[in-house]
This record gives sequence, C-alpha cells and structure tokens, in this order.
Amino acid sequence: MRTLLLTAAALSAPHAASVSATKGWGRLATASLASIASGPLPSISVSIDSFDPVDVRHAYDGFIAEAADAYNIDPLMIRAVMQAESAFNTMAVSPVGALGLMQLMPEVAAELGVDDPLDPRQNIMAGARHLKQLLVSHRGNVKLALASYNAGPGNVAKYRGIPPFRETRNYVKKVTALLAGAKATGND
Repeated sequence: MRTLLLTAAALSAPHAASVSATKGWGRLATASLASIASGPLPSISVSIDSFDPVDVRHAYDGFIAEAADAYNIDPLMIRAVMQAESAFNTMAVSPVGALGLMQLMPEVAAELGVDDPLDPRQNIMAGARHLKQLLVSHRGNVKLALASYNAGPGNVAKYRGIPPFRETRNYVKKVTALLAGAKATGND
C-alpha cells in the first residue's frame, strides 16, 4: 500500500520527475514527464469485421479429440458426459463443488494433476482420463463407469452395481441415451 501511495504521489507531480535516455554516443538527453505527456499519445484501434459463432456442442471438439486419442476412449462418450455434467459450460460449479465442463471434484482434479479445473483443456483431459480409469476398473462396463463417475467408485463398490440414488440412476440413463443418440445419428 505504501508503494502504491508513493507511486501515485510521484506521478501526480510530473515536474519533479525526469526521464533519462542515452542519445547518440553517450550524450544524455533528459525530458520531463510533463513534456512527454504533452506530446501525441499512442493509440490502438481494433475492428471486428465478422463474427462466426461456434455451436457450443462443438466448441471443444479439438480438446475432445485430443483426449479421446490420448486415453483411447470414445469421443462421443466424452461429449455425452460433458453435456450431462455441465451443458458445455466451462464455468459450471455444482452445489457440491464439482468444477468445469466435466464437473471434476477438486480432490479428483488434484489427483489427476489439474492446476486449473476451469481451464477447458485441462478439465477435458483429466475428465477423460478419469473416465478411462473407471472403464478399466469396471472391465469396460459403461453403465458402471458412468455410475462411478457420478456417485463415486466407493458407492458402486458398496452397492455392487449402480447405486440406488435417483440422481445417479437418472445420470446413467441420460448419458447412455445421449451416447446412443449420437451414435445413431452419426454425430461426432
């Protein structure tokens, strides 16, 4: 705070400060801040001639493809999870604290090495990696992997299947329906 006040005081009295620069072969040129400020001010102009909106469902196609390749997972599954979890909202935060497109819990994000869970690339890559781990642990059973993604692997183990939670059962139905619909229509 003290530095800020001293800086403000120095800038408010331009006659007391001067700027020095070397000119030519060692000659020193000195100009007051007042004379610099009275000269022409730099300006920048920006114009946007066109704007092509991107459908939110395809805004992250590059990251989805990268994650699908990296973790050998169906890109349609990643997209279906993103749609169910956040409706493609990068800034989504659930009431329980899940973050971003893939709604990563902070603990899971930290385990997966995520620095910024709201960064779309980090979130998608970590979410896909987590999903792949769950698919492997459930021997490719998509419904159990999705239930684990939603309710946690501990609950799936505890109930030896999809837990009896309404939210989890609806989540599994929603994601599998989105996945089936995307495959049926060939949407990727």
